[in-house]
Amino acid sequence: QVQLVESGGGSVQPGGSLELSCVASGASSISMMGWYRQAPGKQRELVAVMNTGGSATIADSVKGRFTISRDNAKNTVHLQMSSLQPEDTAIYYCNANLVVARYWGKGTLVTVSS
Repeated sequence: QVQLVESGGGSVQPGGSLELSCVASGASSISMMGWYRQAPGKQRELVAVMNTGGSATIADSVKGRFTISRDNAKNTVHLQMSSLQPEDTAIYYCNANLVVARYWGKGTLVTVSS
């Protein structure tokens, strides 16, 4: 059974930084792995994802502030977030796409507030 476990969320002041991590267990051949987020009252949206070759897709709203990295051998993905703003407040979900299915973590809350 594939499980995704996120860590690293929390509260930070505007301008601060956080790093999220996600590890996938029970999975092999993960094609795309990355992060989505859902703010209160809004739909879930892509933040950043990366394929096995290291090619990343990053939302315009976070370009230049967020960096995604991935370790294929360890089935881990990280999201380094800097210059955080109140509008980045959301539940961040780890996502992994395999050939047969798509998996989600339970989410980790990021709150940006002064």
